[in-house]
Amino acid sequence: MKQYPADRIRNIGLFGHGGSGKTSLTEAMLFNSKATTRLGRVEDGNTVSDYDADEIRRRMSVSSAIAPVEWRDTKINVIDAPGYADFIGEALSALRAIDAAIIVVDASSPDIEVGAETAWKLIVEQGIPRMIFVNKLHRENADFDRTLANLRAAFGKGVAPIQFPVGKEKGFKGIVDLLSEEAYTFHDNADGGFEIGPIPADLVEAQEPYHKQIIEAIAEHNEELMLRYLDGEELAVDDLRHELHECVRDGSVVPVLCGSASGNRGIQPLFDAIVDLMPSAAETVIGGTLNGAPVNLAAESGGHLAALAFKTLADPHVGRVSFFRVYSGTLKSNSTGVNAARGESERIGQLFHVRGKDHLNTDVIGPGDIGAVAKLNTVMTGDTLAEPAYPLVLDGIAFPNASFAAAVHPKTKTDLDKMGPALQRLVEEDPTLKLGRDPINGEATISGLGEPHVQIALERMMRRFGLTVELGLPRVAYRETITGKTSSNYKHKKQTGGAGQYGHVVMELEPIPDGDGGFEFTERVVGGSVPRNFFPAVEKGVREAMEHGPLAGYPVVNVRAILVDGSYHAVDSNEMAFKIASKEAFKQGILQAKPVLLEPVLTLKVTVPDANTGDVMSDLNTKRAHVGGMSPNSNGTTTIEATVPAAEAQRYATDLRSITQGRGAFTTEFSHYQPVPANIAEQIKAAARTAAEH
Repeated sequence: MKQYPADRIRNIGLFGHGGSGKTSLTEAMLFNSKATTRLGRVEDGNTVSDYDADEIRRRMSVSSAIAPVEWRDTKINVIDAPGYADFIGEALSALRAIDAAIIVVDASSPDIEVGAETAWKLIVEQGIPRMIFVNKLHRENADFDRTLANLRAAFGKGVAPIQFPVGKEKGFKGIVDLLSEEAYTFHDNADGGFEIGPIPADLVEAQEPYHKQIIEAIAEHNEELMLRYLDGEELAVDDLRHELHECVRDGSVVPVLCGSASGNRGIQPLFDAIVDLMPSAAETVIGGTLNGAPVNLAAESGGHLAALAFKTLADPHVGRVSFFRVYSGTLKSNSTGVNAARGESERIGQLFHVRGKDHLNTDVIGPGDIGAVAKLNTVMTGDTLAEPAYPLVLDGIAFPNASFAAAVHPKTKTDLDKMGPALQRLVEEDPTLKLGRDPINGEATISGLGEPHVQIALERMMRRFGLTVELGLPRVAYRETITGKTSSNYKHKKQTGGAGQYGHVVMELEPIPDGDGGFEFTERVVGGSVPRNFFPAVEKGVREAMEHGPLAGYPVVNVRAILVDGSYHAVDSNEMAFKIASKEAFKQGILQAKPVLLEPVLTLKVTVPDANTGDVMSDLNTKRAHVGGMSPNSNGTTTIEATVPAAEAQRYATDLRSITQGRGAFTTEFSHYQPVPANIAEQIKAAARTAAEH
């Protein structure tokens, strides 16, 4: 693939709901640009961008894929982003590398799907120019008018068609270009081509309102054009296209195009719209910092190097692969750079462009272009590769917090040895995954954006690195405490010939308020019945005993232990004896002090569409939640604040997504501990006994 200047490069992302046809559209774009010789199908598992085994098996994209194509002496880097909410991290990575976005919507869906709504929100927040492609017009129940009305209702009056279809459903056979006022009639052989002719007579009247929408939207952006339009002057197509390019750049107009990706119809006009209307890489100016001072960067070949790593892939054969967007300067193979975000030197090996799973070697990646390199030592997603003498740092990528956690258990000793490094490679590839470890039982946990997200990630890990693990819910961080006062007495005496062991303690236990440090140790010993030098050993024994409570083996908290009396032996007493005595005294005393189980409680904030508020409230009631308040928002949503036991919220990400069709969002933070209801406490104790037996 030849090198292109920045003004002949378009970096385009495809976004939308899962199943809207983004991967099929990518495949059609590859085929029409002659980058491939056959039109792959998602159903057959032979598409360029869905090459991972999980994607083929599940028939859905789980990671973003790059597919560079060439059209009209322009390089178009197409990034096919996943549409499901669990993989929004991949969409955010893609958004960081592109200059413009295409939102793909399904014409056969009666409503705008949640994936399209989410994509629109993210794209608008980042100020990225966009257009909409209404797909699947060949499908039964496909309705362009309904889809357009839904789009304008959801996204505003700036959404305006520049095409509309000729024919419906199986009769879909062409499109009308509303700027040139010509009809494109597709070939029957699905080669992507078409014949240009006048608008069919029966559609002349139907195209008038569409034509008026787009002309008025463009004219409103330019006072001169508006005056000419109001005077009844016919506006030239070139003037309209030029002004529409400016409208798309500033987001005031969102053009709507249409077609059928799987039927290979409407792809070549889409290419023309990308080249004519979408901003080039040369038009993008991005902010960065140099030694803490802000700078603006443009795509100049003679500028200082600034390349952002927007995606990382853990390849078991070639190692870590870093995908870059070069914003300024030129990246060269076999050169030296610096990870400006971390201040670490980097040796840059062989550069390559990526098309699906294929690597196309290149000596340079110029400004505005996208490429990849393998085996960088320190560069991770969001880091900047720069010149050692000019360490420019670009803003990184903000990823959402994890909302679902799972415990990971290796099946064999060999799996245990492999698991740590494999999990680390996994989180390097996907920054929305987080690793953790239970401090009590050492259980490894992995957190992600949803249950499918974590499951698919672990399946990929097992396949790539040849290990087997089991997935379960993490152990809830229960605690044990006492509700009454007690006194206990324990004497440890052991004589085996020679020096023996002797330690005797009398101890009082009493509860202390939550938040006072969890444990206090004091003494009221008089007359030297226990020498002062043994006090630390007594405290240490109590602390060890507190690690595993008597009810279910959970840590004991909120206890004050008071050493009040005891005795010692001048020869046989030592620190170990007093530690053992205090440990046993504590175990005896806690059983007499009315011990109870405590459960962690979370503060939960849920934002949901108003229509789902009742269902969400009902679901929270089944989770032993206490709703503290509801606040209506200006965008048609309501925020519910509640406290909920952590054990009831472990799968809340899945439950909320099911209730709201993915439109709800929530955050949690630890609030406090509270006693577990008696019936649930018995279940927890029984589970602990069973686990101990095994």
